[in-house]
Amino acid sequence: MGALTQAGGAGPTRTARHGSAGRSLPPGAVARLVQAAIALGAAGVLAIWWQGTAGVSGAADWLTGAGRITGLLAGYAAPVLLLLMARIPLLEREVGADRLARWHAAGGRYLVGLVAVHVLTITWGYALTDGRGLVGEGVRLVFHYPEMIKAALATLIMFGTGLVSARAARRRMSYEVWYYLHLATYLAVALGFGHQLADGADLGGGPERAAWYALYLGTAALLGWYRLAVPFLRDRRHRMRVAEVRPEGPGVVSLFVTGERLDQLGAEAGQFFRLQFQAPGLRWAANPYSLSAPPHPRYLRFTVKDLGGHSAAVARLKPGTRVHAEGPYGAFTAGQRRGRKVLLLGAGVGITPLRALFETLPGRVTLVQRARRPQDVLFRDELAGVAATRGARAHELLGTRAEIGDLGTALRRLVPDLAAHEVYLCGPPAFAEEAVRVLRTAGVRRSRIHVESFEL
Repeated sequence: MGALTQAGGAGPTRTARHGSAGRSLPPGAVARLVQAAIALGAAGVLAIWWQGTAGVSGAADWLTGAGRITGLLAGYAAPVLLLLMARIPLLEREVGADRLARWHAAGGRYLVGLVAVHVLTITWGYALTDGRGLVGEGVRLVFHYPEMIKAALATLIMFGTGLVSARAARRRMSYEVWYYLHLATYLAVALGFGHQLADGADLGGGPERAAWYALYLGTAALLGWYRLAVPFLRDRRHRMRVAEVRPEGPGVVSLFVTGERLDQLGAEAGQFFRLQFQAPGLRWAANPYSLSAPPHPRYLRFTVKDLGGHSAAVARLKPGTRVHAEGPYGAFTAGQRRGRKVLLLGAGVGITPLRALFETLPGRVTLVQRARRPQDVLFRDELAGVAATRGARAHELLGTRAEIGDLGTALRRLVPDLAAHEVYLCGPPAFAEEAVRVLRTAGVRRSRIHVESFEL
């Protein structure tokens, strides 16, 4: 790799341009605006139902009314959930991909619940009105109403996606399988759209129908632009390729990617890309990988742990392999920082974005890396060199849970004024949850804890 090897993963950064000094909005402002907009939209949906309801009397009307409300809310929630994952730059930068993913997951559970209640109550209400049994009425609705076969298929897809997205099921499957199954939700939303317009009494015409079209078509346009067109155009512009795969530790490699005009990507330390490699078995899934060094005008470095499937195959990539890269994404950057004292706390491959931040983040920075064994520690020499160069501190917290004892006590030994620090936290979900708890107990405000989760 020549000059890339000599650089050792470090290089010029753009932190000064993209850091906290350049923000025009206070932290969390965009997130609050997005939440308010979603709530306002939901209120508008309820207003549509209220305007179209002359009166409610009897069990059949109550059940049918419940079915209409939940159906409208489910129809509204579906495109909103897709918009959260549309890779819209403002949301990715100001809200953060991690938080958006959490909102999407929580909203997905509500969507599945709304659809279930909608199916049950609307069928039950019609059954009481028509004097039929619940099963018979369900069969009649599916086969005699327009667009209902498509709606039934959309419902099954949503229930299936909800099942595989449950935490217990998600942990038992690879990212690639989960990724492909999740793509089916796009089909479900498309299939359900026609049913809403054909059978939804509240969307019969006028501004309500126009608003529904605008919501769905606008969502489709944004998805098409940011999920398809922008990655395609960037791929043609930057033409990224694998330059080197370098072992870092047991089951861990660093991937160096070169390309053209990489400085124009606007990447920052702490962000991640979704990488799709043009190699056998890797062409059809784009997995998220964090930058493990500050972005350089001539190359990007990612560090990948062998977790099976896609990540295991990365270690076998050959120099010259084409790379399709979506990004940069994420708000786990210097722009989040508001305090002078900063603690970077990571475990496992969660040290990856923290390694890049350790080199670039302004202020008095302390890094603590949690690992079970000395051989599991990543970037030991690099971190020591960065610490010496910038006058920062790098600590290792080694041992099993029993050997370390209480995490809060261990952290206070290394960082006595823990409560005075702003914290960037990244690692496995169980570690992150425990760390947040002990940090809050130690007096660190929740708004000063920035978490990047590796759980999808």
